[in-house]
Amino acid sequence: MNTIQKRLEKLRQQIEDHNYRYYVLNEPSISDSEYDALFRELQNLESEHPEFIAPDSPTQRVGAPPLEAFGTIIHRVPMLSLENAMNKEELYAFDERVRKILNSSEEITYVAEPKLDGLAVELVYVDGKLTNGSTRGDGITGEDITRNLRTVKSIPLRLRFPFFDEKEKRSPSVVEVRGEIFIEKKGFIQLNKTRLDRGEPPFANPRNAAAGSLRQLDSSITAQRPLKFFCYELGYIEGKSFDSHEEALQTLKSWGLPVNPDIQVCQGIEKATKYYHELEEKRESLPYEIDGVVIKVNSEAERNKLGARSRSPRWAIAGKFKAQQATTIVVDIEASVGRTGAVTPVAYLEPVNVGGVMVSRATLHNQDEIDRKDIRIGDTVLIQRAGDVIPEVIKVILDKRPNGTQPYRLPSTCPICGGDIIRPEDEAVARCQNISCPAQVKGRIEHFASKRSMDIDGLGYKLIDQLVDTGLIHNVADLYSLDVEKVSSLERMAEKSASNLINAIDSSRKTTLVRFIYGLGIRNVGEHLATVLASEFKQLHALMNAELEQLQNIDEVGPIVAESIVKFFKSDDNNNVIQQCLDSGIELEPPPPDYSSQKLSGTTFVFTGSLSSFSRNEAKMMVEAIGGHATNSVSKNTDYLVAGPGAGSKLTKAKELRITILTEEEFLKLIES
Repeated sequence: MNTIQKRLEKLRQQIEDHNYRYYVLNEPSISDSEYDALFRELQNLESEHPEFIAPDSPTQRVGAPPLEAFGTIIHRVPMLSLENAMNKEELYAFDERVRKILNSSEEITYVAEPKLDGLAVELVYVDGKLTNGSTRGDGITGEDITRNLRTVKSIPLRLRFPFFDEKEKRSPSVVEVRGEIFIEKKGFIQLNKTRLDRGEPPFANPRNAAAGSLRQLDSSITAQRPLKFFCYELGYIEGKSFDSHEEALQTLKSWGLPVNPDIQVCQGIEKATKYYHELEEKRESLPYEIDGVVIKVNSEAERNKLGARSRSPRWAIAGKFKAQQATTIVVDIEASVGRTGAVTPVAYLEPVNVGGVMVSRATLHNQDEIDRKDIRIGDTVLIQRAGDVIPEVIKVILDKRPNGTQPYRLPSTCPICGGDIIRPEDEAVARCQNISCPAQVKGRIEHFASKRSMDIDGLGYKLIDQLVDTGLIHNVADLYSLDVEKVSSLERMAEKSASNLINAIDSSRKTTLVRFIYGLGIRNVGEHLATVLASEFKQLHALMNAELEQLQNIDEVGPIVAESIVKFFKSDDNNNVIQQCLDSGIELEPPPPDYSSQKLSGTTFVFTGSLSSFSRNEAKMMVEAIGGHATNSVSKNTDYLVAGPGAGSKLTKAKELRITILTEEEFLKLIES
């Protein structure tokens, strides 16, 4: 038995070494047939001796029994989105902002990398072994897709020699990394060919294929898809700090995590912009799809000083490429009504492939745009995916215009409710004046229930259509009067599905002031402004009673936004809906106090061990509220270490550096003081 175990371990190590050479170093040392022979020997031995099968064996990538649903995982460090730059000027403006915050006249060192068009994921390694994997989700909480990620061959199940000190063999207890799951162009073509041969519909593009593959409840299906992984960022690490992003990536690569070979360190924004243009030129020749370049500040100390906004870090930006274009024919133009009553003309097109995506509709924005471009039904038009996402019409090809076409005019009455459509003199957008218009009602409810608002899982637009059309709900407050019996009476709604929805609605009763303000759908108030307003007023009724001048005095709130807010809360209908929500049991948690002007401003905190009084994300928010910084690693610049049960190497290092060590209770007392 001892001999067999040794052979099994040797085979596993050999196969992992060859995987490392193939996926990480891109330097295979044996042929495919030799690799297959080793893999078959391992499979045969494990089949004969199943008692010796290890969960991190290379053979265990075939998938597991299907799940009924995905669980969720909270990210220790939020997975923020990136600010976009659409041209060279916006990249230079980003550099100016960075240097201004850092008070630096020197060139900033950046790391530039291809922005893969895939799906962002996080991998968690505990004691060197892959234990969890999740999607980005809403940035705070992602879907638990661990079993699917384990089937991706380029993701190591064990890290290679993750030692910081070769003498002591000391390794990180926890490593969290972020990266992109994607499908190469060649693999995508073959995947669609296989699907067509089976009589299955093809995927629209590689990104959809990758996302669909990762969200399979049956991970054996995921195992059959040609998924690949590139690591692009360190999320969290226990017991080690890096001076730069470049150093972190090199270390992660040495541990067996594949890193994109096209990543480049650039001294100054000029070289980073040059990289951006060079990559755009060779975009088509790359083996995978990209839609831009990500430019990040390299220095960890500079990143900590720059910090983050509510949704994006200040130390990184995504330089998006020029949109890809194609020509097609306008089959029809229809007016679409949104949640604010805005009437948007939409062009229905002959389906055309634009940058790997089949496009059949495009926005025409408003009547002024239609008039300026003279877009008519029957025209041949040039379209593009703006920012590689939203299709829009660029221009009409007049030489191909058929005879007898007529200029298009938006209707004077709403196509949904028949109410008047009026365009204010100082606005480009025409709006349906009937606030009870079903299209507006549905749009407001969909926004209210969305992930970043009240997060009512399972309440999609199709179900909202039924709820409104059957008269079960007329506004967002009516959601809280629904019960299982009412919902299960709807088409295609079984009792279990109805019960799940009611549970999700009940769970949403406890939320934050920020989410509720954002969910109300006040014109011109997005998620960031909702955060600003919540921080300023602390209580909902204080915001509701705010005067115009008081709002305009708030940083980031201009006169247009202030007028929108005052107008919204002057509406008796809106106030009645809000009161109904509160009467139904909605509890609004206020934002943490802002102590940024106090003596703790500028201090640096590190958290380690198990935290019971608050999550790491809540701790970070509390630290930022006092004007401080929360970082992942202990250094001479750390002011406080907050240690919970199970604290390890960070605690040891903090003691060596004579850093002030706090318990959770002491931390709370400190910031409350």
